[in-house]
Amino acid sequence: MPVQASYIMVIIIWSTTPLGIVISSTGMSPTLSVFLRMALALVLCCVIVLIGRYRVPMSPRAWALYGYSSLGIFGGMLLSYLAAQTVPSGVISLIFGLAPVLSGLLAQRLLNEARFSLIKWLGLALSMVGLYLVCMSQLSELALAPLGLLYVFGAVSCFSLSGVMIKRVQLAIHPLASTFGALLLVTPMFGLVWWLTDGQLSIDNWQMSAVLATVYLSVFGSLVGFIAYFHVLQKLKASTVALTTLITPGFAMLLGAWLNNEQITPTLLTGAAVIMVSLAVFQFGDSGWTGVANRLRRRLL
Repeated sequence: MPVQASYIMVIIIWSTTPLGIVISSTGMSPTLSVFLRMALALVLCCVIVLIGRYRVPMSPRAWALYGYSSLGIFGGMLLSYLAAQTVPSGVISLIFGLAPVLSGLLAQRLLNEARFSLIKWLGLALSMVGLYLVCMSQLSELALAPLGLLYVFGAVSCFSLSGVMIKRVQLAIHPLASTFGALLLVTPMFGLVWWLTDGQLSIDNWQMSAVLATVYLSVFGSLVGFIAYFHVLQKLKASTVALTTLITPGFAMLLGAWLNNEQITPTLLTGAAVIMVSLAVFQFGDSGWTGVANRLRRRLL
C-alpha cells in the first residue's frame, strides 16, 4: 500500500473513532460496547496471526510490552467509552490531541529525555489556555457534567503513559503480534468489567447503527488503523506523522456536528483553535526557531 494512502487512512480513522465510540454505545452499555469491540478485534487478529504465521513472543520482556500496551488500551478505551456518554466526540478528539504534550512531560521523568525548551513550554502554556476554554464551554455553555471531562483526562493520561512505558521495552516484534498479545490481556478484563457493572446483553435494545459502529471500530479502529499507523511511522518523518494531531481534531468536530448534531459554541471553537496552535508550536516551534536563528546568524556574520 502506498504510504500516502496509509497516511490518509490514519487521519480518517482517527477522525471518525470518537464519533464511532459515541454511536456504538447507543442502545447498549458502554462497557458492553467496548467489550464487544475488543472481542471481535481479538478474533480477527488471531485469524490474521495464524494465517500469516506471525511469531508471537512469550518471553517476560514480551509480556511486559503487552502489559504496557494494555494500559493504554484498557484505561484509555474504557474511560473514553464512559466519557462518550456525555462528552461530544469532537471534544474527546481535541483533548486526545494533547497526548504528545503529556507524553513529553512523562518522558522526562520516566525516560530521562531532555527537558523542554522555552518554545515547548510556550506550547504547553498555550495548550492549557485552550483546554481551559474547552472545559468552560462544556461546563457552563453546554451545562455538561464535569465527570465526563475527567474520564477524558484519565483516558489521555493512560494512553500517554502507555506510550512512554512501551519505549522502555527493547524488543523487535511485529505490530500484529504486539496487538494480539495486548488484546489477549485486555479482552477478558473488559469482559469482567462489563459483567460486574452491567452483565446484561439486552439485544432487543441494540440499534443497527450501534452494531455497525462496533464492527467498524473493531476492524478499522483496532486493526487497520494500527497497521496503517505503523506503516506511516516507518516511511515518513516524525514531524510529518505529528501533523495528524493537528488535523484529526478539526475533522472530528465537524463530523460530530454534521452527523451527530453536536453543538459547537464560539468558546469551544476558540479553545480548539488555541489548542491546535499550541500543538503546532510544541511540535514544530524548535525547528522554526532554529531556522530563524541560523538566518539571523548568517546575516550578522
